[in-house]
Amino acid sequence: MESEASTVFHIRPAQLSDVGDIQGLIYDLAVYEKDPESAKATPELLRQNLFESPYAHALLAFTGTVETPGEAVGLALYFFNYSTWTGRPGIYLEDLFVKPPYRNSGIGKAFFSELGKIAEEKKCARMDWVVLKWNQPSIDFYEKKLGATTMSEWVGMRLNEDGIVRLRNLDTTRQGGTSV
Repeated sequence: MESEASTVFHIRPAQLSDVGDIQGLIYDLAVYEKDPESAKATPELLRQNLFESPYAHALLAFTGTVETPGEAVGLALYFFNYSTWTGRPGIYLEDLFVKPPYRNSGIGKAFFSELGKIAEEKKCARMDWVVLKWNQPSIDFYEKKLGATTMSEWVGMRLNEDGIVRLRNLDTTRQGGTSV
C-alpha cells in the first residue's frame, strides 16, 4: 500500500469522456460492497444523468499530475438536496470509492476537501452520507479524521422501482379525493 507522501494524484470534476472510468469505478465499488449484480449503471445512463440532465455530479481522482494524468483510482458521486430545517441546500454524498491499492494515500481526505469547497461555494448547511455497518475502516475515518457524527436516531428508508410503481395506489385524486 502506498503512503500519503508517495502517491501523486489529482482530483477534478468528471467530464463526458470519463464515463467509462466512472462505470468501472462504480463496478469496483459494487464488488467491494459484495453486491456486483446491483451495479446496473450503463454508459448511456451515466451520460444522461451526469452530463445531459445532471441529476448528480462526480469528482474523479487520477494518479499523476493534471498535466500528465494516469489511471482513474477514485470516485466521489454527489448531488444537492434541501433542508427544510436550515432553509439551505446540502450535499448528499452518494458514493465515495478509492481503489484498494490507493487507500491511505490521502485521496479520501482530498475528496472531502473538494466537497467542502463545493459546499461552501453553494452555501450548503450540511453534508450527509451513509456507510455500511460492516465498513469499520471507513466509519473510523469519518469519525476520527473528519469529526463526522453517527445519526443513530435516523433509519434509512428506500423504495426500489417496484415500490415507486406501487405508490400509484396512493393517488387519492383517482378516487375523488384531493391532490397534494
